[in-house]
Amino acid sequence: MEDDIQQKREDYEREAVPHMDALYNFAMNLTGKSDDAQDLLQETFLKAFRFFDSFQKGTNCKAWLFQIMKNSFINRYRKQTREPTKVSYDDIEEFFDTIRSDDISLNDLERELFDNVLDDEVSDAVASLPENFRAVLILNDLERFTYEEIAEILACPIGTVRSRLHRARRALREKLFEYAKNRGFVSGK
Repeated sequence: MEDDIQQKREDYEREAVPHMDALYNFAMNLTGKSDDAQDLLQETFLKAFRFFDSFQKGTNCKAWLFQIMKNSFINRYRKQTREPTKVSYDDIEEFFDTIRSDDISLNDLERELFDNVLDDEVSDAVASLPENFRAVLILNDLERFTYEEIAEILACPIGTVRSRLHRARRALREKLFEYAKNRGFVSGK
């Protein structure tokens, strides 16, 4: 019995844990807040470990984890829309600490990535996309999932994935045309 648990833990650590950074980035894009993303990530990994026996070895563990995360996010969103808004003392205290502090630490992985790789204008353009477009764009262009894997993760037809990806890229192209022109990537029209 204990050997089975140890084997499950080793298999889980080998298959699931290497995808933690990619899942955190996806959680940040879903929630928009570091603390919420960390909670969603933790919830995803707890569920994945609890149900790891149902994972079929040899299949795409990363896609399986993304699907768990997406479903957890949707369930959490539905639950929050049914509950009245609550404000905790800790949130208020944190808010006042943030506005009082002159030195704000940027520990947010996504912010570091975008700050180091992409200009603010590009980051803002991606963030301004509707959630369903942004999710497809990130899963395809950053995480390199196939259309089939994205369709499975988002529980929608492949045609919908293609359509959303096309529309997301078109919207980004429109939002970033002046940016590209100013930096010499395209000639003015």
